[in-house]
Amino acid sequence: MTQPPTNAAEATGLLLAAGGGRRLGGRPKALLPHRDRPLVENAVRVLREGGCRTVYVVLGAAAEEVRARADLAGCVLIDNPDWAEGMGSSLRAGLDALTASDEASGAALVSLVDQPGIGPEAVARVLAAHRSGDSLAAASYDGKRGHPVLFGADRWADIAASATGDRGARAYLKAHEAEITLVECGDIAEPYDIDTEADLGRLQ
Repeated sequence: MTQPPTNAAEATGLLLAAGGGRRLGGRPKALLPHRDRPLVENAVRVLREGGCRTVYVVLGAAAEEVRARADLAGCVLIDNPDWAEGMGSSLRAGLDALTASDEASGAALVSLVDQPGIGPEAVARVLAAHRSGDSLAAASYDGKRGHPVLFGADRWADIAASATGDRGARAYLKAHEAEITLVECGDIAEPYDIDTEADLGRLQ
């Protein structure tokens, strides 16, 4: 198992798992089979093994079915009724829940449910870039920014306010590009998405 960084307890995993899989014939991504279990379970395991003590999971499409079929014990589950609007609404829902929590941590480590090529090692590397409430860090792959992304708590309100449509935090990250600490992870992870029927072959 990956050894978590010493400051991991200050970061909460925020997993965006609300997508409806429109290009997959309407199959919710959280429930896609991976190693004989729903894909969302793999994503939660990765965050925990990478060092996130607590994991918040934003659900949307088929949320009740995901709750029934996936083992998400110990996770904080958030229902996003506006999931069809895109990733931005899920990011807002997750950050709002973290902000309102009495157990809010110093940072959120955001990951996507449909990137099984990103494992605990990448999570641990990005977590290690957490320095303060103003931290802003992201995994990079051959120099190109990707997930997971770490947001210090001081940035949550502005990120949530800018998260619209299916772009998530892209507008915020572009505006604050010079402040991002890029953490190269191309040697330990592959940032592909499970978006289409052809991509399903990447799931085991």
